[in-house]
Amino acid sequence: MARTSLGDIEKHFWLTRSVARCMGVSLTEAMVEGRLSANDYAEMVTRCRAAECSENCAIWLSIQQSQALSAPEFCANAKTLNELR
Repeated sequence: MARTSLGDIEKHFWLTRSVARCMGVSLTEAMVEGRLSANDYAEMVTRCRAAECSENCAIWLSIQQSQALSAPEFCANAKTLNELR
């Protein structure tokens, strides 16, 4: 059985929050408002950890000059983030 190696949890926690922030989405506020559960948030970070796009993500984050209208297509959490926006 193949085993997927997950990336560093802290790094992917911050990547997830940073993409959301670039979109004008506060994951903390979404949780307070009941639009995102703690379990959903944890799953988002885990999806990010399992994806192999952190380099692309870092590049995307570095070139954002204004609020992004949507998550990048390669993002493992694009669907969830776009729904939260």
